[in-house]
Amino acid sequence: MSTPRELANAIRALAMDAVQRANSGHPGAPMGMADMAEVLWRSVLKYNPGNPRWIDRDRFVLSNGHASMMLYAVLYLTGYPLGIEEIKNFRQLGSRTPGHPEHDLDIGIETTTGPLGQGVANAVGMALTEKLLALEFNRPGLDVVDHHTYVFMGDGCLMEGVSHEACSFAGTFRLGKLIGFYDDNGISIDGKVVGWFDDDTPKRFEAYGWHVIPHVDGEDSDAVAEAIKAARAETVRPSLICCKTVIGFGAPNRQGTKAAHGEALGADEVALARKTLNWPYPAFEIPAPIKQAWDHREAGAAAEAKWNELFARYRAAYPQLAAELERRMRGDLPKTWNEIATQARAAALKESKPLATRQTSQASLNVIGPLLPELLGGSADLTGSNNTQQKNTTAVTPTDFSGHYFHYGVREFGMTAMMNGMALHGGFIPYGGTFLVFSDYARNAVRLASLMRARVILVYTHDSIGLGEDGPTHQPIEQLTSLRAMPNLSLWRPCDALETAVAWIAAIERSGPTALVLTRQALPQQPRSAEQQGAVRRGGYVLIDCAGAPEALVIATGSEIGIAAEAVKTLNDRGRRVRLVSMPATDIFDAQDAAYRESVLPKAIVRRLAVEAGATLGWWHYVGSQGRVLGIDQFGASGKASDVFPHFGFTADNIVKQVEELMKN
Repeated sequence: MSTPRELANAIRALAMDAVQRANSGHPGAPMGMADMAEVLWRSVLKYNPGNPRWIDRDRFVLSNGHASMMLYAVLYLTGYPLGIEEIKNFRQLGSRTPGHPEHDLDIGIETTTGPLGQGVANAVGMALTEKLLALEFNRPGLDVVDHHTYVFMGDGCLMEGVSHEACSFAGTFRLGKLIGFYDDNGISIDGKVVGWFDDDTPKRFEAYGWHVIPHVDGEDSDAVAEAIKAARAETVRPSLICCKTVIGFGAPNRQGTKAAHGEALGADEVALARKTLNWPYPAFEIPAPIKQAWDHREAGAAAEAKWNELFARYRAAYPQLAAELERRMRGDLPKTWNEIATQARAAALKESKPLATRQTSQASLNVIGPLLPELLGGSADLTGSNNTQQKNTTAVTPTDFSGHYFHYGVREFGMTAMMNGMALHGGFIPYGGTFLVFSDYARNAVRLASLMRARVILVYTHDSIGLGEDGPTHQPIEQLTSLRAMPNLSLWRPCDALETAVAWIAAIERSGPTALVLTRQALPQQPRSAEQQGAVRRGGYVLIDCAGAPEALVIATGSEIGIAAEAVKTLNDRGRRVRLVSMPATDIFDAQDAAYRESVLPKAIVRRLAVEAGATLGWWHYVGSQGRVLGIDQFGASGKASDVFPHFGFTADNIVKQVEELMKN
């Protein structure tokens, strides 16, 4: 019978062999954490390699994602559909084993984060989701949602500020089914971290309100097992198991040094490690007894079968709840969704007075939210400004999880990364608000949401110089262009109630992240024909047309539509032929077929003016070398919005002037 150390050495061998073959990667952390992983995956974790999407599986997050070979090794050994050839192809183009995997649930990867620390926040989001779903769906004697979230983290994760944001939040909200493992190996790329990271981590987490188990020998499987037992026994507070490990454990000349961290050990050192670990087998070869001892397929199928029996009883007693849980975990919208969306559009069309789009956004939420229970909101301490809380909803508190809204506090980065975890867990479509300029704080989490196509909705208000007196520190300039440049992120900047409602509908329907960029100041409602109303969903459409072929095109978004419409009407009244195109979502418009795009922006019309109170960079694509962009390529100014907009040239008169100059040329 194989010993726990021999089983852990299988991870070490696969890690050092794969990194050596790729001549790229991080062998040290997988070798140091192998014993921790062996105990967790063989004796504790609830999972089924035959069904990675089992609803009630435990979640595992690798926040120190550079240790990905540890996870790949475990997935291969336990029987997930990840073969040895993929292990051999570690870090190779097109393989299922990239250097830093993001999310690949079909082979058992919930998420890992290359950018350190975010996995901790993802895990907090997953634990929050489990707690909310359990309260909503469980019934006496029928706990169909009952799983833990485990996260491995390293020194780098705890140095990153996002870990503070998320772990403070987790302690406050008493996430008793969240268990973290701190891989305290004392080494980072630059060497021994004591020179720049000498925190008392156990006391730090105790201050957050966590249950802390310090001074655990991470290479002692019995000690790790006892620590996990103690952590699972704590049902109120999240737990941190502080595991002292040796990076590169088993590599005699490199273990405990930075040389084991981020590069292949070298053929000679790998050979010496084999001797030290008493692992005489060739590269990538796992002896049958060890592979069999790791194989979790039969045990995993039995665990899921037991849960299936529980769920069958649950379904018999609560058929509607059972169907609802399954629907939400699949990510499907309800059968009534089309009717809900129609109601939202109809409500928006009834608006007649000028309103800020943050207000029309809340109005859409008030229609959609009560009919879509998976829509879970929050704000980073700006609820009253973002208008993100639906009417008749209460906030979740540490002592009452029956609410449907989170006050995240001033934690933009943590909020966004936690929402990523919620979306990846399944069961909710999370949305969270802050000012557009503060999206910079959260940007790397937005990037990972885009990379993983996580279904999160980012509500960014106070979208321009129009926020006024708070001045340049709060007035976004480059943010629109920067976010639009991010692959897989959809961005809407609506001009009125209808465009805002359509933006919410598109965001909810989308399998990926969406940013809704909204105004502080009131904007007029624009008249539209039925055809124009239907065209809003296409991201760009003709809002005002002229008699005959246009001489010039004006393209605008959001708050600039109002002055652009006034200018275009003035020009057309003077006998000019000018078309106004509203383009609330450039990425959606760009995805339309060529014929539609040509019908809106005919190539033959080269006199074009784009108008947006932000950086000009992204608009030259639409106006071409003979066009112009009325934008802002400098920081804003403090003052009333009614003064600041004219100061930067955003008036109907200036738009008229710009178009007339284009026509003269």
